[in-house]
Amino acid sequence: MQESADRYVELIRAKTSTGALSPATAEVYARDVATFVRLAGAGRVLDDLTGEDVDAVLLAFARKPDERRTRPDGAPAPAPGRAVQSASSQARFRRSVSALFKHAALAGWVQINPMAAATVTSRERGGLRPERRALTREQAQGLIGAARRLGGGADPDPGSGSGAGPDADRERRRRRDQRTELRDALIVLLLTTLGPRVSELVRANVEDFYTNGGVRYWRIFGKGGRTRDVPLPADVARVLDAYLERGRAGSPDKALLLSWRGRRLARGDVQAVIDRVQRRVEADRRRSVTPHGLRHTTATHLLADAVDMDAVRRVLGHSDLATLGRYRDELPGELEVAMRAHPLLRGPAQRPDGA
Repeated sequence: MQESADRYVELIRAKTSTGALSPATAEVYARDVATFVRLAGAGRVLDDLTGEDVDAVLLAFARKPDERRTRPDGAPAPAPGRAVQSASSQARFRRSVSALFKHAALAGWVQINPMAAATVTSRERGGLRPERRALTREQAQGLIGAARRLGGGADPDPGSGSGAGPDADRERRRRRDQRTELRDALIVLLLTTLGPRVSELVRANVEDFYTNGGVRYWRIFGKGGRTRDVPLPADVARVLDAYLERGRAGSPDKALLLSWRGRRLARGDVQAVIDRVQRRVEADRRRSVTPHGLRHTTATHLLADAVDMDAVRRVLGHSDLATLGRYRDELPGELEVAMRAHPLLRGPAQRPDGA
């Protein structure tokens, strides 16, 4: 198992040099294959696995806690046997395993592809989510406000939820020494207002930002080799300029976002940045959120504010309008607002064209 997986991962990583796979996609495959090997048993023979063995691994993965997320409320871990992986994560893992066995069958590593006999599929999408992925308007504005204060160099208000005591003081001193406040503010503002994928964010270089007609743009290099040029809101552009001038001044590295050691920021560090800024948000507007949750937040509020769907698609970097559906959460009260402003019930004086 381990030898086969290593050879397969080496192959898919080699495909990134030809452009057949993006580095981020190759790493997702590599991570899923490593998880599959760990759950199935590294010492087993790949050709000995049956459909039942694959089912057992898929079920074990479905029950496996999502290690990318933390429980901000300190709640206990989900009960044993409860599926804690999302439907999309289960489906992605199954696709990764299927791709491994497809290659194994073509390469002659297995005589029969066991995926043909596997019966476990991801649970159906739909139903009420136990926790919204998108932040509400108040929560998002609280996060943006904290980032603005941070980007402006202001210390948090005593009541802003940043914490108190020697630990909080020590963290504030450490953050000032490392001069990462502007960087943290920029990360949160870009994620919340433009909704880039976290891989797009950490891959960004200084040269990807340019000015045209007095407007700052970010040329985002997305999935499948596609690029998109997205204008920055004025507030975000100001924080970007301040960060380029003071936050990373003198650094020869081309990467936009640098760690305090001066290296390109890693994907796994972005969540810690969001959590730090969240601690500065007022307690009643604070809710833990992932980078992908901020992508949902961007889509949800742009669409709820009647921004053109094709414009939202271009901001997020999707090739198909239909994909927007999965990035939008329902907002409390939005149906009531829509009915109060129903276009067919407006009087003559209320018509948008003024006729």
